[in-house]
Parts: sequence; structure tokens; C-alpha cells
Amino acid sequence: MTPELARECVVLDIHVFITAVSGGNSPFESWPTPPPVTDNSAADCVGILNDGMEFKLCLSRHILEHIVRILVDPAAGLGWELATAEEYVEVLTEMAAEGDCGVREPSEDVMAGEDWEDNKILALAAECDAALIVSEDPHLLDLTPWRGIPIIRAREFAGRVDAMRRGRRRSPD
Repeated sequence: MTPELARECVVLDIHVFITAVSGGNSPFESWPTPPPVTDNSAADCVGILNDGMEFKLCLSRHILEHIVRILVDPAAGLGWELATAEEYVEVLTEMAAEGDCGVREPSEDVMAGEDWEDNKILALAAECDAALIVSEDPHLLDLTPWRGIPIIRAREFAGRVDAMRRGRRRSPD
């Protein structure tokens, strides 16, 4: 019998959520999960969090509202209908609820970086005591580790989880 793993909270920045559904090969009704990793590492990350094996997703209202805004904004060029964007956010909300992190509102304002959006991500990470932040934002990546929380790229997170899972499968019980 395999012992149950302690699941750690993970915060994804908004760009990762957007790329997960706009980067190709990413139907959000059936998230891919490594192994193997795909060409859409953002979708792989969401798939890992959807599995809920090692990690759980932590969200905020701010992140969810921003995802919808970007997906439906004609200037962003993604062309989503509002109902479809709201369905995606509902799927993410259910994922976060399954992992018992849910949607949280940070009680602390963070002013670690010059970018207001980055500070919102950091505040959420502090609120849920995140094990790590997954981001493609160079300003966030430059802050790693922030308060001891590593900030890594989506490809690195998916690759490490893939390697960890493959290693566990090869290990004798």
C-alpha cells in the first residue's frame, strides 16, 4: 500500500491559466496530466493540479475575474464567449474546492514588486501558505524565492512532477 502524500498548495499566475486553454492541445473538460508532458506545459500544470495527487490549487476572486476578462477581451484576440469563459472559471473553482484550498481572499497586501498584478499573486501565495508559485512572468521569476516560496516556470513544474511520478512507479512498494 502506498502512503498518502501530503498535498501542498500551489498558486498559478493568470498567464498560466490563459496559456493552458489558448496554447493548443488543451480541452479544459479533460485536462492532460503527465506523464508524458505535452507541448502545452501550462495545460500540464493545470492537469497536475486537477489530479490533486501531490498538489492542490489555490485561487482568488481576483485571478478568476482576470481570467474571464482576458479571455473575452477583443483586444486580447482570444475571442471567447462570456459563457465559455465563465464555464472555465467554474471548472477551476471546482478544482480548488476539491483540494480544500478553494477561493481565498488575501488578508495581507503585498508590495514586493512594482507590478500590482504580481503583488496580488504573491499575496495569495502568502495567504494559502503555498509550496510554490508557477509563473512565466519575468518579474515574478526574478523574486524567487519569495519568503521562501520558489517561483518556477510551468515547464519546470510539469517536468519535475513527471519525473517524480515516473520515479515512484519504478520504485518497489
